[in-house]
Amino acid sequence: MSDGDRSGATRSGRIDRTVAAVGVVVALALLARFAFLGARPFHWDEGRVGYWTLRYLDTGVYEYRPAAGGPLVYLATRWTVGLFGATDAAARSFVALVGGLLPAAALLFRGSLDDGETVALAALLAGSPLLVYYSRFLRGDVLAAGFGLVVVGAVVRHRDTGARWPLYLGAAALALALASSGFAVVSLPLWLVAAAFVLDEARVRGTPAAAVGRLGAGVAWARANATSLSRALFVFLGVALVLFAPRGGGVGPGLWSPSTLPSVVAFAFVEAPERFVSLRFAGRLSPPARGNSFLPAVAGYARTLVATAWPVLVFGLVGFLRERYRPGTRSVVAFGGYAAGFGLLAFPIASMGVEPWTAVHVVPLLALPGAVGLAWAVRGLRARATATDPAWLVAVLLVASAGVAGYGATAAGVYADPAPESAFAQYAQPSGDVDAALAAAETAMAGNDGVDVVYVGRDLDTDREYALPPVAAADRDAWGRGCRSSGTSNGSTPRPTASARSANSTGRPRSS
Repeated sequence: MSDGDRSGATRSGRIDRTVAAVGVVVALALLARFAFLGARPFHWDEGRVGYWTLRYLDTGVYEYRPAAGGPLVYLATRWTVGLFGATDAAARSFVALVGGLLPAAALLFRGSLDDGETVALAALLAGSPLLVYYSRFLRGDVLAAGFGLVVVGAVVRHRDTGARWPLYLGAAALALALASSGFAVVSLPLWLVAAAFVLDEARVRGTPAAAVGRLGAGVAWARANATSLSRALFVFLGVALVLFAPRGGGVGPGLWSPSTLPSVVAFAFVEAPERFVSLRFAGRLSPPARGNSFLPAVAGYARTLVATAWPVLVFGLVGFLRERYRPGTRSVVAFGGYAAGFGLLAFPIASMGVEPWTAVHVVPLLALPGAVGLAWAVRGLRARATATDPAWLVAVLLVASAGVAGYGATAAGVYADPAPESAFAQYAQPSGDVDAALAAAETAMAGNDGVDVVYVGRDLDTDREYALPPVAAADRDAWGRGCRSSGTSNGSTPRPTASARSANSTGRPRSS
C-alpha cells in the first residue's frame, strides 16, 4: 500500500503520461551524457583506470584491488573499449549509459511519491550538474550512487505493491553498487541510521506505540517473506561472485571450471573483503594515519555541494522541511533527507582525500525530498498564474534555468577552459590542447618497432608503475611483459615500465 498521494495520476487511453514524461527525461539525460563525450581529455584519474583497463584487455588478467576502485568499472570498460576502440568516449560510455538511465529509477518510487513528484525526481536525477558531469567521467561513483538508489527504490516498490521482483532487483543492484566503488559500503550504515530515525519519528511525535507497531510489522514481514529473502540473498551472492571473481592468471577459467571454483569463491567472499577492510579501515587506524582532518574534509564536501549541486540542495531542504512539519509524513521523503544529511558527515570520513566526486553519493538521496520541494514549487507557481500569463512563463523559465545555470558553473572551468588550478578537477585535468600532442606522438609511433615512450624523471619512472596493478603478484610480470617503453631516471640504466597505447588520450600511468 502507498503512503503517497496518487490523486495526480493521469492517463490518456493506454498511454501512461507519467511513464511517458519520465521516458522523455531519460532520453534527454542520455543526450546530455553522450553528446561530445570524448571532447574533454582524460583526467589523470581516468587515465589510471584507462591504463589498467587496456592492460586487462591485452593480458586477460585482472583481480580486485581496493585502491584501484571497484571491479565493475574495469569489467564494463574492457567490453566497451573492445567493441568501440580505445577512445575516451568508448571508455566513458558505460558510466554515461548508467547515468543516463538513472532517472528511470524514479518510477520505483511512484506510489510513495505522487506522479508530479515522480517526474520531478527524474528531472533532478537527469539534470543535477554533479551527476551529469561525473556520468561523463570514468569513475564508479555515479554507478555506486545510482545502484544504491535502485536498492532503496526496490525496497519501497516492494512495500508499496507487495511484488517479489523488486527484492531480486534490489539484491542485484546492491552487488553492483558494491562492485562499483568502495564508497558504497558507507551507504549500508547510512540506510540503517536513516531507517532508525524514520522509525523513531512516531515516538518524537508523541505516539510511541506506532513506532513499536512498525517494528513488529517489520519482524512479521521478514518471517512471512523468508523464502523470497533467501532467494534475494542468492541473487546477491551470485552477482557478487561474478563481479569480484579474479580473471585469468592463476585461476584459469575461474567460474566455469570446477577445479578453480573454490579458489574463486574464496577470493570473492573472503580475500576481497579483507583487502577492502585492510585499506580503508585497518590501514587508516594504524600510525602513521592516512586521510584528512574531519572538519576540513566536511567543509570541502559542503562547498562542492553548494557550488555544483545547489538546485538539489535547495529543493531538498524545502521538501524535507515541508514534509517534516505536515501531518502524515511520508517515510521515503524523510529517509532520503536523513540519509543525505548523515552522508554529509560519513563520506568525508570514508574518503582518503578531499575529492569532489565523493559528493555524488548524496545527490540521489537528497533528490528524494528535492522532488517534493520541486513539485511543490511548480504547483505553487501554476496556482498563481494561468498558462497564458507572462509571469507564469517567467517563473517556469527561472525554475528550469536553475539546473542549467548550475551545470554551466560546474562545467565551465573543466570543459570550456580547464585550468591546472581547478580544485573541482582535483588539479589534474589536462587542457584541451593535449589532443594535438597525443596525435603527433601516435603518428610518430605508427609502424615503429622500437620504444614508443621514454619517461625521464624520478616521479615517472618507478618500479611501482607496474608493481601495483589490480593483479596478483604472480601475474605482474605478464602485465609488464611486452610493453614497448623505457624509462630513465637521473642517468640510470633504462628499464621497462608499463605504459598503454590508445587511439586517443588515456592519461598517464599512475599507481594508486
